[in-house]
Amino acid sequence: MLENDGKMIAAEQDRLDYFVHKDGLTFAGTHLIIDLWGGDGFNDPVLIETTLRHAIDEAGATLLHFHIHAFEPNGLSGVAVLAESHISFHSWPERGYMALDIFMCGKTDPYKAVAVLQEAFKPETLQLNEIKRGIVN
Repeated sequence: MLENDGKMIAAEQDRLDYFVHKDGLTFAGTHLIIDLWGGDGFNDPVLIETTLRHAIDEAGATLLHFHIHAFEPNGLSGVAVLAESHISFHSWPERGYMALDIFMCGKTDPYKAVAVLQEAFKPETLQLNEIKRGIVN
């Protein structure tokens, strides 16, 4: 399915480009598992949405949809659906804890989101684990 002008090949290469090629590996994307302890604003939906939108921009990702659900008397859960995957979060303000997943593929840099989280929530402790998803080689 090669067109004379190479458009079909270019389109196929763009589609495959969402896989990451880094340090000799090819994989679907980087999944950061982040635990924030002792921070501010874990029950503030406006701060969380503003922060995550900024983190998405800094990481070079494309936001498709954002949703937050509030629990009573406190606690929030939400997801930002990205063209390059997602960010999800769950907060337990009464425990001073927020859990986040940041999964991104393509030419994004999910680590740039971490600095945005630290600046906005000022956690006493940030625990981070990285998983490379969909390793091909």
